[in-house]
Amino acid sequence: MSNSSCIRHFLLLALADTWQLQLLHFCLLLGISLAALLGNGLIISAVACGHHLHTPMFFFLLNLALADLGSICTTVPKAMHNSLWDTRSISYTGCAAQLFFFVFFISAEYFLLTVMCYDRYVSICKPLHYGTLLGSRACAHMAAAAWASAFLYSLLHTANTFSLPLCHGNALGQFFCEIPPILKLSCSKSYLRELGLIAVSSCVVLGCFMFIVFSYVQIFRAVLRIPSEQGRHRAFSTCLPHLAVVSLFLSTGIFSHLKPPSLSSPSLDLALSVLYSVVPPALNPLIYSLRNQELKVAVCTLMTGCFQEH
Repeated sequence: MSNSSCIRHFLLLALADTWQLQLLHFCLLLGISLAALLGNGLIISAVACGHHLHTPMFFFLLNLALADLGSICTTVPKAMHNSLWDTRSISYTGCAAQLFFFVFFISAEYFLLTVMCYDRYVSICKPLHYGTLLGSRACAHMAAAAWASAFLYSLLHTANTFSLPLCHGNALGQFFCEIPPILKLSCSKSYLRELGLIAVSSCVVLGCFMFIVFSYVQIFRAVLRIPSEQGRHRAFSTCLPHLAVVSLFLSTGIFSHLKPPSLSSPSLDLALSVLYSVVPPALNPLIYSLRNQELKVAVCTLMTGCFQEH
């Protein structure tokens, strides 16, 4: 293939070599995706229907659940289809669309987690200014900024990646379309543009990370100054779920992309890619529901009401 105009489809990485293992992977992906759909769907419904949950924290949690749903629906259905029908093919336009939406939802989740960190910081460190700094208009603006930034970030990366000439075949070493495997197919030095864009994006990502770290240092200092044990416990109970989700999101993604080359192997790379792209959207609702009593009660009330109707 001389350039990308000759490529009509890409070949994704097979999840397994035998039909039995492919069927097993299909069942595992189906279970994880159903858990993610159920968990995030319940959070969205509970927050939307529960008027007492119409607060900044739960508003941002609703947005996070939407990003999780979008993320898992972008990669898992195609992987399940390929496992069930024993195929590896994805069209050129389908790959571009999958890359765009995956980067869009993943980056939106990261930006939303950063905004949610600010919400926790204001709630604990500046409680008297909470209503002023996080009014409904301010929350809507911050959520819109997170989604808009993710859209622009994804659009730039997708347009730049698929403008590169590709001449090293069409086999991607990943079970879904991602930027690094596509860059490996490039035969042009113009990939430096993508590296430059990644460098700028890394600065943004690092900036968000430093903001999260700084915020939690201030939060823990403020919590430790609370005189009553009950007050400290309540403050920690609202922060720990967010901190756990941030840790899961960052640790899986960083280790998947920055692990030493000596640890790299096809099976390990595949397991890590599933870990950071599929597992967090399924676990996030569980993490928040287990630690947040208000949300737990709202979800139980919602489920009880649905069962009574039927």
